[in-house]
Amino acid sequence: MFPFQLHSVLKSIFSLTALVLVCVLGTAPFAHAEVQTKTIRYEVNAVELQGFLAWDDAVQGKRPGILVVHEWWGHNEHARNRARMLAELGYTALALDMYGDGKLADHPKEAGKFMTAAFENWVGSQAKFNKAKEILQQQDTVDADRIGAIGFCFGGAVSIRMARGGADLDGVVAFHSALPEQPPVSKGDVKAPLLVINGSEDGFLATDRVAAFMKEMVDANADISYVSLQGVKHSYTNPQADEFRSKFNIDSLVYDKQAAERAWKLMQAFFERVFE
Repeated sequence: MFPFQLHSVLKSIFSLTALVLVCVLGTAPFAHAEVQTKTIRYEVNAVELQGFLAWDDAVQGKRPGILVVHEWWGHNEHARNRARMLAELGYTALALDMYGDGKLADHPKEAGKFMTAAFENWVGSQAKFNKAKEILQQQDTVDADRIGAIGFCFGGAVSIRMARGGADLDGVVAFHSALPEQPPVSKGDVKAPLLVINGSEDGFLATDRVAAFMKEMVDANADISYVSLQGVKHSYTNPQADEFRSKFNIDSLVYDKQAAERAWKLMQAFFERVFE
């Protein structure tokens, strides 16, 4: 083979090798860059519970963990989807189960019974929340010292009530949430920063309760932000809200995509601050 031919062959080989390396290295970081999920089954006081864990395996190292507390319907797709969305933001999220035994309401009356029972047995509900927190902290992808919680409707009230009781959380975000009065709070009791995002036209929320809640939080020297979304009704984050409104004739249930997206951005900024 003539020298110039050898040079040409070697040049082609080197070029092909470089192209292969570029292709391999260029795609390698994305080979597993996707949200992973798994179901975790556990028990509290002989009640079987189901958690839904979501994380992005492209994120390196430990990261904050966030608990997701469902609406009064129970541990449904809405809660699981929010866990996935948090994973996409780089967190590890656990959609927990506050009812157990596979309870999932298909009617407001049933949902109301489940919710009432959960608040009446608050000791048991606290145990369920804390067990889920413990499981989240044990995950390999989670920084156990950085844990937050978000909740929707009933789940927002659960998360706020945990904060009122002095729960060790880095932050709580409540969407279209009731504003629980218990337990009573004194200055310094509420350790977790709070962000509450409700609709101004939420038919489940009395205006005087908002004022009373804010006074309690201010008197307790809590880190509290309350956002009232103008013209927005209850359950604005749940795409199924319109279906529920029509099916059960509840005018206050209205999904609002724009409000949901705005609230989610507010949540992101909040967690960026508290986990800084």
